[in-house]
Amino acid sequence: MNGNHQNLNDLEHPIKILIVEDNVIIADDMQSMLEEIGYEVVDNVIVYEQAVEVLKNKHVDLVLIDIILASDKTGIDLGKHIREVYNIPFIFVTSNSDRATVENAKTVKPDGYLVKPFEQQDLYTSIEIALSNFNYAKKSGATASQPTSDDSVVSNSVLKDSIFVKKQHLYYRIQFEDIQFIKADNVYLEVNTVDKKFLVRSPLKDYLEKLPRNKFYRAHKSYIVNVDHIDAINSKDIMINNTLIPISKEFKEFIISSMNS
Repeated sequence: MNGNHQNLNDLEHPIKILIVEDNVIIADDMQSMLEEIGYEVVDNVIVYEQAVEVLKNKHVDLVLIDIILASDKTGIDLGKHIREVYNIPFIFVTSNSDRATVENAKTVKPDGYLVKPFEQQDLYTSIEIALSNFNYAKKSGATASQPTSDDSVVSNSVLKDSIFVKKQHLYYRIQFEDIQFIKADNVYLEVNTVDKKFLVRSPLKDYLEKLPRNKFYRAHKSYIVNVDHIDAINSKDIMINNTLIPISKEFKEFIISSMNS
């Protein structure tokens, strides 16, 4: 997996993870696992108060929390704080899998529950599923399917104003505003940003639902476009970054109507 690091400068920034674990040996082991996979560890702290400070002052995309901490306040208290203040996923990492602990943990609706001891693949899978399910589980209670294991393409999950894409065991953030258009090609989508392209395995209709509705529209049966990037339009096409994209009659009427309003 170490070979993945050489491409970091060519892609978007990896997601940032905060570790909250009072066993220093376990915490260091977790950090090594995460960094080997390709995630960035923002900080590694042992008590509730330190975690609150990091969350306040640094950008964090996901938190791994031990339930029992070296402080009066527990990991469950921290989970409650995150739910109330931040819109980010967190996973409980604990040695306790008894019914009482699990029931108590469920009250703050964690995005994952990982029991020690665990392997690197267990950690990776828990993070991947938590990221994929985060927004959808909160909105609908539905469980998203596990992303494809085909490392030649990209899987995705949404957080805030960005979409995370995964390629070769790494997650990278793409700002919605940087996506220019998306082209369907059989079972794959080609996501075109200002300076990069990513392949995603997803139906076009499903992907459209993950994007902001005030910016992204189905311009054609095979295209989604970001209207902010349209450079020109004629009766059959629009142009985005010197690329001609066919449009449907309905989309043409929508664009012309929007321009005249």
